[in-house]
Order: sequence, then structure tokens, then C-alpha cells
Amino acid sequence: MGEFTSTIEHRLDQAYKGLQEARTSGDDFLADTLTAEIEDLRRIAVDNGVAIQ
Repeated sequence: MGEFTSTIEHRLDQAYKGLQEARTSGDDFLADTLTAEIEDLRRIAVDNGVAIQ
């Protein structure tokens, strides 16, 4: 696994964890922001041939 793939996976992991915490605490703005970040990271991964789960 390359550094790019590792970085994308790490950032996605952190974003998903943050999203869960934001939803639990009722922070809708943060949840929306993290959802957009996740969508962007997933798009970047696909555009660069990185398989994500």
C-alpha cells in the first residue's frame, strides 16, 4: 500500500469517527461538514484508482 492510499484510508477513518461523534452529540453542522469531506475523499480515491471499503 502506498503512502497516498494509506493517507486516504486514514483520513476516511478519522472522518467517519468524527461523523459518528458529531451525530451522537447532535452537532448537525459538523456532521454535514464531515459528510462532505467523506464524499470528497471517496471521489478522490476513485479518481485515483484507490479501492476503498
